[in-house]
This record gives sequence, structure tokens and C-alpha cells, in this order.
Amino acid sequence: MNTAEASYRSLWGDLRGASFEQGYLDAGGIRTRYLRSGRKGAPLLVLLHGTGGHAECYARNLAAHGEHFDTYAIDMVGHGWSDKPDKPYEIAVYVEHLRAVLDALGHQRAHVSGESLGGWVAARFALEYPERVARLCLNTTGGATMNLDVMAKIKASSRAAVDNPSWEAVHARLAWLMADPASVTDDLVACRQAIYQQADFPRALDNILVLQEPDIRQRNNLAEAEWRAIRAPTLVVWTSHDPTAPHSVGERIAALIPDARFTLMADCGHWPQFEDAATFNRLHIDFLLAGA
Repeated sequence: MNTAEASYRSLWGDLRGASFEQGYLDAGGIRTRYLRSGRKGAPLLVLLHGTGGHAECYARNLAAHGEHFDTYAIDMVGHGWSDKPDKPYEIAVYVEHLRAVLDALGHQRAHVSGESLGGWVAARFALEYPERVARLCLNTTGGATMNLDVMAKIKASSRAAVDNPSWEAVHARLAWLMADPASVTDDLVACRQAIYQQADFPRALDNILVLQEPDIRQRNNLAEAEWRAIRAPTLVVWTSHDPTAPHSVGERIAALIPDARFTLMADCGHWPQFEDAATFNRLHIDFLLAGA
């Protein structure tokens, strides 16, 4: 086997051997794309991606989680191949979309796990609908920071990749998320490039990026009292090389939530579930099964 064969990875390869499906559901009038692995009747787990992201960020987690849970990774409203209504996507918009997804799936209650923006949505959902969250995972979550340099970086790199979705610009947007830029596979770049090349995505990005505006971000962030009010058992995951915030932010969040534990993953950036899927899958599944 040559070097290229040994190092080649693809999204399809990540899902090889798994029983999974891609589909669409109607979530309160929003056509919502999902990737699913698991069986009907198992506890529901919903996975939420970050800013400008899509369900494929969980490609390396679906098979393992599908052995225990009816696992859905969705494209949140405005993202991926889901509908993109023309309105600012503040956190309440994502929360109501998630509520509609659970309703469409016929579940009153679910495990909810999100990375970055997805964690922010998950945390707010746990506050607004505490009876609907069994266990919560906040993975390098948003909702607690106001770093103007990071916000400017997210806006600039996202806009550059969407306005000119060249291979290089999309690769740069993804590489920023990783501790090791080599973690960005060609298949992942091609997937995101296709999303950013959609005719309606530039307009959607304007609505996505409103949370990088200081005043809007401030009113959407969770106050200290709100973190303290989360009642769901919670796993806070942070990493050694997260480009958005130091792990002390995660430790503070975990200290505020009454029933939370904190885990630090080494040698990962903003996508630990992708960069070190084996470790993430083990600790995440162990946490979720502890509430079974």
C-alpha cells in the first residue's frame, strides 16, 4: 500500500459498514436534511453542528452512536441543504427549529449534543424546554464568550469562502477548526464547497453571521444565572487547541451547571468529534449511556 492509499480518508469511508440513511423531514415548514444511524425505538440523540457547518461533521460518530441511539445529525435551519428562510438566525430561531425537529420525529425527549454554535443552541434549548432534554453535551460550545478577534476571524474566513468558494478558501476555513490542518480531507472540502456554491447560501450566510455582531451576540449569550439554571446532566467537552476559546471557558461553564462534568481532549481543535473520533465516541457514549 502506498502513502496515498494509507492516508486516504473520505466521508463515505467514515460511514462504511454503518447502517445509515440520508433524508429530509418537515420541521415546522422547514425542509430539514439529516443523516441518521440507529433504529426506531432506541433513545433519540440529536447532533448539532457549528457556524456554517453541516451534518457531515459527525460522519465519524454516526456508526458508533447508532449502535446505542436513534442518532440524527441535522443541517440546522439556514445551513447545509436545509431550507434557508431569509431572516436573522438568532439562537431562538435555531431553538424553535430543534423543537420542531423533535416534534416531527415524534419524540417528547432526546439527548442533545452540539459543537460550537450547536452547543449554544443545545444549552438554550435545555433552558427553554428542560423537560425535553435527557442528557446534554456541550462541545467547545458557544454562548459564553465575546472575543472580538475570534468573531472577526469567523466573519472574514466564512465570507471569503462563500463569496469565492475556491478549493483554497474552503480548505482554509476548515483548517482553522483543526489542531492539525492535515485532518481536513479532500472529501470534506468538496462537501462544504458544494454547500457554499448553492445560489442562496451567500444570503443565508448574512443571516448566519449575525451572531458575530457584538450587540446581537451579547443578547443571545447565556448569563451566569442561565448556565446555573440548566438542569440536564451535562458533559462539557473542550480541547487543548480550540481556536475560539481556552479550556478555562469550558471549565467555568461546567462549574456553573449543577450536574456537569468537564473533559479535556488533547491534540484537538474545534472539531474533536472529527479529529479524534475514537476518544470522543467513547467518552460521549459512556456519558449518554450513564443515564440509560
